[in-house]
Amino acid sequence: MNPATPTPSATDSQLLKRIDQSLETFLDRRSLPRSLDDAIRYALFGGGKRIRPVLCLRACEAVGGQVDSALPAAGAIELVHTFSLVHDDLPAMDDDDLRRGRPTLHKQTNEAMAILAGDAMTALAFELIESESSDKAIVGPLCAQLASATREMIAGQVYDTMGGQPDDLQPIDRLRMTHELKTGALLSASVQMGAIAGMATDGQVASLKVYASTIGLMFQAVDDLLDVTQTADKMGKATQKDAEQGKLTYPGLLGVEGTREEIEKLRQQALKALSDFDSRADPLREMAERLAHRQR
Repeated sequence: MNPATPTPSATDSQLLKRIDQSLETFLDRRSLPRSLDDAIRYALFGGGKRIRPVLCLRACEAVGGQVDSALPAAGAIELVHTFSLVHDDLPAMDDDDLRRGRPTLHKQTNEAMAILAGDAMTALAFELIESESSDKAIVGPLCAQLASATREMIAGQVYDTMGGQPDDLQPIDRLRMTHELKTGALLSASVQMGAIAGMATDGQVASLKVYASTIGLMFQAVDDLLDVTQTADKMGKATQKDAEQGKLTYPGLLGVEGTREEIEKLRQQALKALSDFDSRADPLREMAERLAHRQR
């Protein structure tokens, strides 16, 4: 049952520590070849911002749930997200040498290990939900949500790298469609899985879906903007590559100032979606502000 009055929220740094500890404990209990375990840990604990798992925990909190109930879902989301980055960096995809300021996994190890580590993290994500969720009634809904989001994320990656959207879509609609899938699907799942773990009402889930889809587009718009306004050293990864590869981007279609205007519009929409929530949703509001104004 949701508490009648809000309780103080943990800080983001406290949540990050809990997320990492839960992932480390889970991996410690798995029987994996040493080389595979090392590769997974290299990718998983490489200094990521943990935006998706934090969103999951904050959404659970926003609907009055206990953060511990959403920790397995949060860890699973981070495993899937990390798998997507590892595979995205491969020579057959974006062919990147740098991720989070360090060599990408296939550069640190080799391509075969990077592929296998990504595969393993996908399977481990679902195992984490099944084995660590205290309420077994939510295991099915959580796994279904994560599976759907993973499929959509991969579809978005296909559109981003190989095209294939309907021919009658305008370029801006193709861009939004791609990023609603590639970036937005997992962000949306993060919020919805947190809501499921927190026993949210249908109305709360509907509002959080709007919030999540909006910040998903905003996140990508900011990413595209930083790609043309920041250096590789500042970003910890290669920049300017999307334009070089002829990909659709927000600055490419709207210009730098138009992209900034789009980010502001999406920021306001995200905050509006939370208008019916009390102060327990303040961390989600703060997250929207940070994502809109991030510099890396």
